[in-house]
Amino acid sequence: MTRVIDAINRGARRVPTWVVYILYMLPVPYLLYLAQTGGLGREPIKALEHELGEIALQLLIIGLCVTPLRRFTGLNLLKFRRALGLLAFIYVVLHLTVWVVLDMSLLWGQMWADIWKRPYITVGMAGFLVLLPLAVTSNNASVRRLGAAGWRQLHKLTYLAVVLGGIHYLWLAKGFQLEPILYMAVILALLALRVVPKRR
Repeated sequence: MTRVIDAINRGARRVPTWVVYILYMLPVPYLLYLAQTGGLGREPIKALEHELGEIALQLLIIGLCVTPLRRFTGLNLLKFRRALGLLAFIYVVLHLTVWVVLDMSLLWGQMWADIWKRPYITVGMAGFLVLLPLAVTSNNASVRRLGAAGWRQLHKLTYLAVVLGGIHYLWLAKGFQLEPILYMAVILALLALRVVPKRR
């Protein structure tokens, strides 16, 4: 097992982070193509909004996996964590843009009313606001300015953002739906692993 992990770590070191950006941006033109050609069903705008939001949450969860994987298996994907976080933010922005421009047609009054009246939208917006300072400071200059300890402390807000994302998805789902429950269970399990001491 150790040999496999070492081989993966060696391979991962050779993969530039821009490859991750390109691979994870590929779903965007594909989803737009599906939306234009009827591939997203009878409500393409809603479907596009949901697909983008789901990818954002998946990226946040994958980013959350990096530390436990390193601690408990030795698999080191740390170099990709910043890219995963920024990609998650990009998908959240796209998800929000589809809601603002295509779903709500820039009706700002209606949007504000929905943010206050619909709890799942309130929680989703809170998650977006939590992610903002993390996206802005995801660069080496911010690490130097804040100091490594301060930067790490700030970026623990990722935990809050991913929980808010999970709640947003749970609340959005109508009735009992297994998928958002599984997402939330994975999020809570990954957060719980952070307080589990590593065996020596």
